[in-house]
Amino acid sequence: MNAPGWRQNESAAQASPEVLAALKSLAVSLLSDSMARSSGTIGLTPYHRPNTLAGTAVTVRTRPGDNLMIHRAFDFCRPGDVLVIDGGGELTQALMGDIMSSYAESIGIVGLVIDGAIRDVASLRSRDFPVYARGVTHRGPYKNGPGEINVPVTVGGMVVYPGDIIVGDEDGVLAFAQADAADVIERARQTEQKEAQALRSIAEGTFDRSWIAAQLERSMKG
Repeated sequence: MNAPGWRQNESAAQASPEVLAALKSLAVSLLSDSMARSSGTIGLTPYHRPNTLAGTAVTVRTRPGDNLMIHRAFDFCRPGDVLVIDGGGELTQALMGDIMSSYAESIGIVGLVIDGAIRDVASLRSRDFPVYARGVTHRGPYKNGPGEINVPVTVGGMVVYPGDIIVGDEDGVLAFAQADAADVIERARQTEQKEAQALRSIAEGTFDRSWIAAQLERSMKG
């Protein structure tokens, strides 16, 4: 079935393991800085033990509070994918809990990014498997549809396209096109070097703060 509201599109090609390994070595804050600090999720919380996330997006847009198409989307996921779920930010019904997240991990999915509610958080917080969500409720989901798989979605104010690279850590989640990966990585590494130098100068007592007065003057002049 591929009617409007029920589209089920094939998953995009996966990002290379080498690119994903490079991204996992870089903090999301560094990657964010390399993207002009204008992207990334807002309002999603990690519900797992500290861990890094990097994989290829398989996207789902579902009716708020309904997880029928999330179950179906598992059939489109391959080891190394991140399932990105647009549940409209609705918090009245949980879209999944321990059972579905455990199944996702068992088939090689490397993380879940959910703009909606989850439950069973005590169990999820005891595991390393990355789960980001909007919030929590004990109330379970419905299973009626509609929903669409591998279409553009929005999670936490961030647009995600099927096949985008998803990266996450304790600070949050970012998405960007595979074509931009090399540039994002290079810029993030440059920023990493600058930050390392700043930390060294703090330890040595030579940290330069002279820019503050000049910036104040420019800002006050409007």
